[in-house]
Amino acid sequence: MRVVSLVPSLTEAVAVSAPGLLVGVTDWCTHPADLAARGAVRIGGTKNPDVGAVVRLRPDLVVANEEENRAPDLARLREAGVEVLVTEVRGLDQAFAELDRVLTGALGLARPKWLDEAEAAWAQVEPAGPLRAVVPVWRRPWMVLGRDTFAGDLLARLGVHNVYAGHPERYPRVPAGELAAADCDLVVLPDEPYRFTREDGPEAFPGRPAALVGGRHLTWYGPSLAEAPGVLAAALAAAR
Repeated sequence: MRVVSLVPSLTEAVAVSAPGLLVGVTDWCTHPADLAARGAVRIGGTKNPDVGAVVRLRPDLVVANEEENRAPDLARLREAGVEVLVTEVRGLDQAFAELDRVLTGALGLARPKWLDEAEAAWAQVEPAGPLRAVVPVWRRPWMVLGRDTFAGDLLARLGVHNVYAGHPERYPRVPAGELAAADCDLVVLPDEPYRFTREDGPEAFPGRPAALVGGRHLTWYGPSLAEAPGVLAAALAAAR
């Protein structure tokens, strides 16, 4: 099969499970690092893919996600006769189910070992909390994790309660003053989509411990899920 992936998580999942299937990936697809050497062509961003370039690659399947990709782009691909599989991931269990649907269902692969290892790793997690946290995902303006998010579910399984989990929006904008005054034990700062660093982010929350975590371990659903529990738990423990 010829596969185009519009989602970094799915790109890694397909590339690790079946090297050679991917013919097109987005500019944000960073894992594995040798995608170009494997013959995968860059087709633009997740929000602005070059639909014409995707069509010219003659894919048998395009894999996408309802949150990361825009419905108009997916509609244009379908109008051009391209089959598009759209995943929906709002929690860990759903992620495992969707990965199985893509890999074993749509692509006809044997269930990959890493998927079993990831499920086993999360089944053994012992929550370190309870901890209350604010989880910014953007700055200027400040945006945080709200309700019904994959990253929020991962943190909850690790014993971290997202202060904004009950917000009516999934990624609400929150005034800086409100964030600074939030009743929380720590701040969790991922390096994507906004790249928070030790020099950019923690200073906005004086007196609050800051856990800097890799976005690939907090927001990606793919092979990184196998090591994510240990990596995230270590980052949370180091911040306390």
